[in-house]
Amino acid sequence: MPPHYIWLVIAVAAETFGTTALQASQQFSRLWPSVAVIVFYGASFYCLSMVLKVMPVGIVYAIWSGLGIVMIACIGYVLFDQRLDLPAVVGLGLIITGILIIHVFSNSTPH
Repeated sequence: MPPHYIWLVIAVAAETFGTTALQASQQFSRLWPSVAVIVFYGASFYCLSMVLKVMPVGIVYAIWSGLGIVMIACIGYVLFDQRLDLPAVVGLGLIITGILIIHVFSNSTPH
């Protein structure tokens, strides 16, 4: 796997942990989850900056946000008992489809 994709995977994971901590912080009323939000989002943006050395910002942001949305929806389902209806699942599937189209067919990203 190219190094920029490793940075991107780490950025998505950090963003996902940060957003999970955001839910757990209860509107920043709990100290340690609030600290985790800041740390994980900072790490995510640092990793994104490394990816931007190689890939265009629009593509990076589409992949980062799309994968983050899908991962957070899954985490919300498992950890926070947030149910998804059929239109939500179809929409998440379309996000993944869009990311795959970018990766497989676009010449905008180095593979």
